[in-house]
Amino acid sequence: MPESSDPARAAALDQLARTAYRLSAADSRLRGRATRSPEALSLTHARALRVLAEQGPLTIGQLAAGTETTGAATTQLINGLVAAGYVTRERVPGDKRSVLVSLTDAGRIRGRERAAAMSAALREELADQDIAELRSAAAVLTRLIAIYDRL
Repeated sequence: MPESSDPARAAALDQLARTAYRLSAADSRLRGRATRSPEALSLTHARALRVLAEQGPLTIGQLAAGTETTGAATTQLINGLVAAGYVTRERVPGDKRSVLVSLTDAGRIRGRERAAAMSAALREELADQDIAELRSAAAVLTRLIAIYDRL
């Protein structure tokens, strides 16, 4: 029997699709909390802080590439991080159009706190999963990224 007509496989793929939608909804809720509360950081905000911590000050375009978002989305993202006091913006000397985004001390601390909280949550929630299952989950999520990018 071909895999595509296997009812169990079809049911498992349907369950995965439904779970992917739920993951997207959870991310949306997190983004909503991040717009209402300076203590909450969306995954994209946290990713921006991490990229800046790892790579140093970046232009909007460089940060957009590092966070895998658009320039316009990154500009909005930076607006929120500036308002929270986590990053600063300054013009690149000699280039009136480019803006350099840098972490503040508060942003560096908040980024570290968020990374630690994420690590602790993963360890706690997934303690019962063995390494092969975790690697398999990461592989499936990576393939879901490719699917999302094609949609």
